[in-house]
Amino acid sequence: MSGQAISTGGERLHGLDAVRGFALIGGVMLHATMSFFPGQQMWIVKDATESVELGALFYVLHIFRMAIFFLLAGFFGRMMLERKGVGGFIKNRLGRIAAPLAMFWPIVFPAIVACLLWGLVQASGGQPLPSGPQPNPFTVAAFPLTHLWFLYILLIFYAAALVLRAMTGWAGPMLDKAVAGLVGMWAPILLALPVAAVLSVDPHWMPWFGIKTPDTGLIPNVQALAIFGMAFTLGWLVNRQGGLLDVWKRRWPFHLLLAVIATIGCLAMIGVQPTTQTLAEPGLTWGYALAYALALWSWTFGLIGLGLAVFSGHSPARRYIADASYWIYIVHLPLVMALQVLVAPLDWPWPAKYAAILAAAFTLMLATYQLLVRHSFIGAMLNGKRPRKGEIAAAAAPRPVLQPETQ
Repeated sequence: MSGQAISTGGERLHGLDAVRGFALIGGVMLHATMSFFPGQQMWIVKDATESVELGALFYVLHIFRMAIFFLLAGFFGRMMLERKGVGGFIKNRLGRIAAPLAMFWPIVFPAIVACLLWGLVQASGGQPLPSGPQPNPFTVAAFPLTHLWFLYILLIFYAAALVLRAMTGWAGPMLDKAVAGLVGMWAPILLALPVAAVLSVDPHWMPWFGIKTPDTGLIPNVQALAIFGMAFTLGWLVNRQGGLLDVWKRRWPFHLLLAVIATIGCLAMIGVQPTTQTLAEPGLTWGYALAYALALWSWTFGLIGLGLAVFSGHSPARRYIADASYWIYIVHLPLVMALQVLVAPLDWPWPAKYAAILAAAFTLMLATYQLLVRHSFIGAMLNGKRPRKGEIAAAAAPRPVLQPETQ
């Protein structure tokens, strides 16, 4: 989903802009926590200063941020399809989603590998790294999509939506009725049941890390396709009845309260320390999966509703961040990794290190967006063309009225 304006009925939904920007920027905050995980090393960098608090922040952000993103992507995608038609929709998505994936992956992946090697050299104290045969990462089953996997999955969802729309167009009224009944007080619980089923049946599921990230192959895992596909589909169908957003807008305090309770329940069962272990008993696995799914939907509906309720007015600052968030997310990972490697040996407390990583990363990403991206062909590809202030003033200036010549 690009940074193009989100609107319905000709009115831009500024609240959804704010939530979308938060979901993407939350990814930067999430990845910046991972070098501070307590316990065994799970990231390319293992900072000597561990933090249970940052592990908990990762856990909470990871529950909902991608569900929010894909729900809004479905909402936005259906709106664009209605406005542009099938041909215009395909052209737009190829330009705003497929083109950035093709353009930035060959840049981002080598940068991530370079950070990985830098981190390994630093951890080894400058000693030569062991060599040996390495697996080929460029296969269908094992392709390093990195954090840009969300673009690849979006393309799959868009294609599936077009096919299903053509096949089930006759079912629109029935779907509208079903979705209108679903988006209500019991929605988080009803939607949590299929999500919990998908999670709990996987014998290799790592419960602490929630939904498996489909970043290591061109064939996505079932968990990601099913759960994120459910969020995308819900957003698509809610767009058919824009008034359903008012339900989430009214009930955001209830949804956020339910989200906090479910999240606390999850942490009580699994613990705050990151772990790759599975839960011992099937009953406990199912109970945890149900609580996790309930937290996922409650956070998603609550934060979308909060955005619509609190951030419905126009804000130049929020609009700017929403526009910049797509660029920020695309380029952030190798930059955050490099900063993690830099601060790892420093004898600082974790709050100072984490704050330094975020401050430096956002300063660089916002500066490059403003100076190199916003008014360039890259900005036009990501968000559409943004006129400069001088161009806006010139367009708004009154034009002289030409009087006919006197004969």
